[in-house]
Amino acid sequence: MKKLLIILLVGLVSNVYGQSPCKEDGLCVVQYNAGFNEANKVTWVGKLNDCSTKFIDIQKDTKAAGKYKIVVVPTIVIYKDGEEVARFQANIMMQMEATLSDIQDKIDEIIMEDF
Repeated sequence: MKKLLIILLVGLVSNVYGQSPCKEDGLCVVQYNAGFNEANKVTWVGKLNDCSTKFIDIQKDTKAAGKYKIVVVPTIVIYKDGEEVARFQANIMMQMEATLSDIQDKIDEIIMEDF
């Protein structure tokens, strides 16, 4: 019985974190980009409040694009406790139109939903 419970718990944890590249609970914002699009890297992601941040270069991590369904770079994804809750994608020119304020507003909205 104990072995079955442990197997189930391990499966649940890996399913949650299998959907997110973030290793921690809470809010995590991930910017996906590629080396060939360095000119359009979103430089202000690190200025976001009340979340952790991560950068993934899909040109270096070639499995990430498929795993996280990245079709255009840059893409910014907000994860909450391992689950995707919001996604912002670049325009046809591979430039992010969402602003720091847009993404911070979404983070604040997600936090307020818990109250």
